Amino acid sequence: MSKLTKVETKDAPAAIGPYSQAIKANGFMFCSGQIPLDPATGKLVEGDVTVQAHRVFKNIQAVLAAEGKTFGDVVRSECYLADLNDFAAFNEVYKQYYVNDPKPARNTFQVAKLPLASAVEVAVIVAL
Repeated sequence: MSKLTKVETKDAPAAIGPYSQAIKANGFMFCSGQIPLDPATGKLVEGDVTVQAHRVFKNIQAVLAAEGKTFGDVVRSECYLADLNDFAAFNEVYKQYYVNDPKPARNTFQVAKLPLASAVEVAVIVAL
């Protein structure tokens, strides 16, 4: 049985359900999906997918930083969009955070609905 360690930072939004911001296990950190919540207010940021995606990546960045990690340590990225027509705009934001090669493995899905009616949610897996 592997030891599980909770990762938590006040610089990212608190979980809005019964889950952790991230869990470390077996040399990896598994980060829960981040939606565009402002960590200071706990409220969804208003704006299009570009505005919301920037907030999502800032939230992820805060969780990564809590463990001394960066986007360069991400090995897998799972991206969920409320509207796949936002794919190109989302990619423009995504590439501003994933600047180094190799880029992480990734999948992107359109989903019927995201928590709090956000436009985007992203979860990552990080090599420790």
